[in-house]
Amino acid sequence: MENIYKLFVASIVGLLLFSCAGIRTITIQTNEPPQIPLPETVNNILIIDNAGKQPNDVGHTWKQVGKSDAEKVEAKTDSISIIFTEALTQFLSEENYFDKVMIYDKPLRTDRRFWETIGLNPETMNDLRLQTGADAILSLEKLMLQTERNDYFKQEGYPYGAMVGKINSIIRVYMPTMEGKLPAVEFTDSLRWEGFDIQDGKAYADLILPTHEEAMKELALYAAEKMTYIFVPHWETQSRWYYTSNHSLMKEADVFARSNKWPEAISKWKAYYDKTKKNPDKAKAASNIAFAYEMLDDLNSALEWITISKQLFDQSTTNNSLDRKRAELYKNEIQRRKDNYDKSNAMKLN
Repeated sequence: MENIYKLFVASIVGLLLFSCAGIRTITIQTNEPPQIPLPETVNNILIIDNAGKQPNDVGHTWKQVGKSDAEKVEAKTDSISIIFTEALTQFLSEENYFDKVMIYDKPLRTDRRFWETIGLNPETMNDLRLQTGADAILSLEKLMLQTERNDYFKQEGYPYGAMVGKINSIIRVYMPTMEGKLPAVEFTDSLRWEGFDIQDGKAYADLILPTHEEAMKELALYAAEKMTYIFVPHWETQSRWYYTSNHSLMKEADVFARSNKWPEAISKWKAYYDKTKKNPDKAKAASNIAFAYEMLDDLNSALEWITISKQLFDQSTTNNSLDRKRAELYKNEIQRRKDNYDKSNAMKLN
């Protein structure tokens, strides 16, 4: 596995922040595996719209100034699934993970049972694959949206309020090799906007409230972007830290760490770990060693050392100790990353 970290090294000193607790904080990027890793034989992906169309008069409310209750309103929803699938196609293409990402040019469903999820039958799946040359199909099978607007007051005739939009979507994966196993990904989230309702172009405001239709389009784009990372590896920005002290070995390790020389830093931190007698100091050295192994993409060793660090902090600090909480959080994060990679590799083998 290649090293999956990038330090922002335009000026490494500028990214290493000091605190009075003797901690340096570093911003890194971690490469997260896809949540549903497709087999390596899958090179060409087809995106299809197989979701029932939500009626315009379902899911949308507006509470106007002076009204005690919200009223149902209509909002055009017929293009939202198209926006979603087109955006998902574009986002997946831009990742350059698959050889080809295609979109089927027309929705498959014409029924009115929008609340139902109706999967593809094997004949339709194989026909679509033969038509397009796709190795796998990502099928949007559910897309339900809500928009709730609440106006607070009017200023110069323009309402000021908030809009809350909610989206629920399901994408299912189809491949002839799945043998009845059809992974499904459900995404549920919400967005909130606040501002003036200025649609006539005659006024200016920093905060503009979207229409119900605009809110749904933004929700569809947002959900499509989030769903992209279900199927491809992606980078996430995270913060890490390591402990410093005035001891000569810790100082030498710090110099190596700031130069991105992790094996040398590990050697010095291990020497300090073996030499010091105090459990809190040993715990800090163990935490540093865990961090260095993570930077070397050795998650097994990182988990081993952060487990040691947590045990030592548990033995030598109080329940509300910040060091103990840091060790617990970091152990959980390393465990999460290791589990994800183990799961990803296992699914690829299958």
